[in-house]
Amino acid sequence: MLKFGVADYGLNVWDGGLYDIESRLLDIKKLGLSGTERLEAVSASDALCKAALYRRLGMDFSTCRGPSVQAGIEWTAGLGKKYVWITPGSLDRELDFDTFTTRVNAFAAAAAKYGLRCGIHNHVNSRLETQAEIERYLEACPDAGLVFDVGEIGLAGGNPAAIVKKYLNRICAVHLKDAEMVDGRIQYRALGNGGFGVINRKTLEVLIKSGYDGWVFIEPEDFRLNPLDELSNSLDYLKRGGLSIIDLTKQS
Repeated sequence: MLKFGVADYGLNVWDGGLYDIESRLLDIKKLGLSGTERLEAVSASDALCKAALYRRLGMDFSTCRGPSVQAGIEWTAGLGKKYVWITPGSLDRELDFDTFTTRVNAFAAAAAKYGLRCGIHNHVNSRLETQAEIERYLEACPDAGLVFDVGEIGLAGGNPAAIVKKYLNRICAVHLKDAEMVDGRIQYRALGNGGFGVINRKTLEVLIKSGYDGWVFIEPEDFRLNPLDELSNSLDYLKRGGLSIIDLTKQS
């Protein structure tokens, strides 16, 4: 079932940290969102208690991040989720591509022991930036997937709809964000307030028509305003385009 949530890194930056997960969940629930991407835990008992809190509040998450890679894999599997983020050491652009894919394949094998898919988050100035790099990675790592960021591939000049059509079954989750260039630097914006709002909306339409039934996370990183307001503005933008959360859920 298609779910909308928040990739809440921007909320942590705005607040200076995550102090109260219950308050955060209640805040985003008021906006109509279903949860956060990652449950952050420092121990197995912490992961279990937080998972229970999410359930009590009628909220959800898609993966778990622990204090080590192995813990994140084990706890994600134990909590019944489907994918983990790939973190094979450094992911900067200086990393040799063959070394990178070798590490990813080892990571994918470890995750597969627990019935999990692993996915990497494409991002500008990272090892996976361009569409060509994403496609090369997906071919070299057949058991790995993609935490697909539509705004980031837009910034890199790619065609996100084409990636969706070709690699739909490799997508673990989707991130939506907008951005613009300000004095030669990337500034992230609420959807519809940068250069990639339409790309996000059109890609979402393709995802729905293609039968995607996973998580879609809005990523608020426009630090000119409160991220809860940014989330609200982003949702309003999607709704003005005829893509209300209620309508989207029905289509799933």
